[in-house]
Amino acid sequence: MRIATFQGPHDPLDKAGVLARIDGAARAAAARGARVLVCPEMVLSGYNIGPAGAAAAAERADGPSARAIADIAMTHGIAIAYGYPEAGEAGEVYNSAQVFDRDGTSLVNHRKCHLFGDLDRNAFAPGAGLAPLFEIDGVKTGILICYDVEFPEAVRSYALQGAALVLVPTALMLPFDFIPEKLVPTRAFENQVFIVYANRCGTEGELTYAGLSVIAAPDGVDLARAGRGEEVIVGDIDFPAAEAARAANPYLADRRPGLYRSLP
Repeated sequence: MRIATFQGPHDPLDKAGVLARIDGAARAAAARGARVLVCPEMVLSGYNIGPAGAAAAAERADGPSARAIADIAMTHGIAIAYGYPEAGEAGEVYNSAQVFDRDGTSLVNHRKCHLFGDLDRNAFAPGAGLAPLFEIDGVKTGILICYDVEFPEAVRSYALQGAALVLVPTALMLPFDFIPEKLVPTRAFENQVFIVYANRCGTEGELTYAGLSVIAAPDGVDLARAGRGEEVIVGDIDFPAAEAARAANPYLADRRPGLYRSLP
């Protein structure tokens, strides 16, 4: 499976502008043979926009922007994961990510569980739990958002359910280069899964985003790595070859759960 990430947009745009940029990224990724395009956290609205901005931009999971993404997926024949502010059932706002298959079907909608600092907590309600696994081309896949992946239990939970792939829309800012450079490949290595980490870039308010989006393999190797600016990167994921990584580093098989049951 060939997978792409859209690292961007670099400049602030309205929803129509962002959708046009995603359409261009989907077109470019599909032309390079990608089956999936992963876009950043809160890509439709911007991330550092405050509680009022998040509430004003929030839409339901089946709202007009979702329908536009579904149309882009169908037009270019590529599954798309993207982040957006979701309007909840009781007026709350979630930091969410949704995946549409290439036929326009919604595969999953995840609400960020681990909220990062006041920036998240002042604007969003926390998700109640991890989203269920879903399948893309028959591949069991999980989805997390940014800070979620920094908790080892989240990726491990998906790995124990049989996930081979984890998608992570993110909005990581400087100075936390360690996360995409070291932590994400380590998460892939320790769980024997592929992780697609799609970051923002550029500056938004007082934040400068780190870029450095990565597609990491189960052996901890980068299959593709972005720089600091706006770009589409593509990586080839070889699921059968991942079995060699699992044989060489059998963490899941060698676990002793009985030793950990006393942990809260």
